[in-house]
Parts: sequence; structure tokens; C-alpha cells
Amino acid sequence: MRRLNRKKTLNLMKELDAFPKVPESYVETSASGGTVSLIAFTTIAFLTIMEFMVYRDTWMKYEYEVDKDFTSKLRINIDITVAMRCQYVGADVLDLAETMVASADGLIYEPVIFDLTPQQKELQRMLQLIQSRLQEEHSLQDVIFKSAFKSASTALPPREDNSLQSPDACRIHGHLYVNKVAGNFHITVGKAIPHPRGHAHLAALVSHESYNFSHRIDHLSFGELIPGIINPLDGTEKIASDHNQMFQYFITVVPTKLHTYKISAETHQFSVTERERVINHAAGSHGVSGIFMKYDISSLMVTVTEEHMPFWQFLVRLCGIIGGIFSTTGILHGFGRFVAEIIFCRFRLGSYKSPSVPLSDGHTSNHLPLITDNSTH
Repeated sequence: MRRLNRKKTLNLMKELDAFPKVPESYVETSASGGTVSLIAFTTIAFLTIMEFMVYRDTWMKYEYEVDKDFTSKLRINIDITVAMRCQYVGADVLDLAETMVASADGLIYEPVIFDLTPQQKELQRMLQLIQSRLQEEHSLQDVIFKSAFKSASTALPPREDNSLQSPDACRIHGHLYVNKVAGNFHITVGKAIPHPRGHAHLAALVSHESYNFSHRIDHLSFGELIPGIINPLDGTEKIASDHNQMFQYFITVVPTKLHTYKISAETHQFSVTERERVINHAAGSHGVSGIFMKYDISSLMVTVTEEHMPFWQFLVRLCGIIGGIFSTTGILHGFGRFVAEIIFCRFRLGSYKSPSVPLSDGHTSNHLPLITDNSTH
């Protein structure tokens, strides 16, 4: 009884076989079939390698939502060199809430030489080249996000020469914490002093001939400091053509949450537009000489997440490649053989057509004459 049930089960499983086995004696091989098979195997191998490269790669997914965090502080990371002595310049922040943040809260004034060494110039030239490429190819930003913490630091290396030249510039570097509202970070003549109606700078003791707001922005970022991230103003250098010159940067800051397989951080991206003009009250160009960075905080927050193709999706795509190529090449091969047989059959029929034989009454006959014994004599 058990053997009978086992046989019935085996026969049922044989009937459900979707892959019937054809005996080898029924299989006919051909040179054209072998050529098509070789092309199919080569194509499958090439597409499989390409698909594996896609599987190994990752991409950045961008999601947007309203930024509801308006109570926290915003960190500004600054590294700017101005071509004036440190006792002549002052830096501070004034926001729309009339809150003043003095540079003494987190910035350092360091006397330096404005001209760069050859090694520093090379790094600055590289940063400027990257900035120009980023403006043309925005997809490079994803590469920078994925390589954060792995890239070399974008900060200028320290000077290695023992120059006897006295410092002629002031490097202002460090960080400040400000309110998450629009504000104005500026560097101008004189140290900042508090004022009941805002703030003021002690500029009366500095002569106009010593004004020189040529500057170099080695680094400017908002939020958490992430090594390897290149910001839009890194490597910027401006040379003043006049003593009374104003440089303005209008910055829009976008809160950003970055989640990759290497890091998870809360930082800020920003876009910037620039303007510079000479202060000439007689010509109607009013203002104060200096460097002004007016920033505004976007109400949207961007979440950037690095994603990877799931393994099951890779297997499905791989099966689709193999099965699709086999089916397509089989159909094309069968269609090609069908067309070839039709063409060859027509040639064969044309070669077997009988010649026309003229008759005595002027008509022609397409029938071949019978060969008899009398005709052989």
C-alpha cells in the first residue's frame, strides 16, 4: 500500500514538472545556434558584471520637511584672513532680534602673513577648481557626502617657512553660537562696542589709508563641523581695488540631517550670492567698508540618506537579465532561421524550373520530352 501511494505521488510530481527533459537524440545542433549561444553568454556575463557594480554602489535620497526646531542655537564655523592688522578690525554678529554676539565669545584673532606659501597656494587652487566643478555638476555633492570623514581636511596647512616678514594680516577663526534667525556676521574697522540702539565700532582711530579688506575665506560653515565637506565659500579670495570697499555675501542656510554608512550628523548646507562695491558717498554709494555676510535660515529641513540596493532585488534583476537574454536570443535565432529557409527555398525552386521546348505549331511546351528507346538511336 505504501509503495502504491509512493508511486502515485511520484507520478503526480512528474506531471507537475514544468521543465521536460528532451532526449539528446532529438536535439539538433548547428553552427548558427552555437554562434548565437556564444553571443548570449558574452552578453549575460557583461550585464552581470555591470549589475554587480550597480549593486555595490549607493545613492543619496533627499527628503524635505518643515524644520520645527527653532529654539536651538546655530553654530557658525569661521576661518577668514583679512589683509589688515588685528588691532584695526573687529568681528561680531547682529541678528534680527537685535541680539549682539561679540567675537570674543569664540573667535581668535591671530596675526599672520596674508601671502600664501606655494604649498598653501596649491591647496587653495585645488579648492577653487572643485568649487567650479560643483557649480557645473551638482551630482558631485553626493560623492562629497559619501566620502565625508574619509577625505583629507580642507583646512590650509600651517606655514613651513621661517619668514622674517612681520605679520600684515589677521586670521579670524573659531566658532560662534547664534539664534536660529536671520542675522549679519560682519568684519569691519574697529572693535565692536555695545550700544543702546544696536552696536558700533571704534573706527575713528584708524586712518583711511590703512583700510584694506582684501580677504581669503579658508572655511565657512554652519552647524556641526564635518571634516571632508567642502562648502560653497571655501577657498574664496577677494582683492580690494579701493580702500573704502564693501564685500557682501547673501547666504541662505538649509538645515540638513546627513545619514550615511559612515556618519550620522546634523549640519547645514547653504547657497550664496556675492556683491562688491566701492563706498563713495558723493556718487550715491553709501555704506560701511568691510565684509558682510547676511544669512537667512530656511524653514525647510533636508534629510539626506545613503541607500543601497537590497540583495533580493539584485537577484530578481539578475534572473531577469539571464532569462530575458536567453528568451530574446532564442526568438531571434528562430526568426532568422525561418527567414533563411524561405529565401533558400525560393532559390532552390528557381533552380529546378524546367526549360521551355518549342513545338512545330509555334507553341512552347514546358514539359520535358520522354526519352524512349527510339530516341537513343
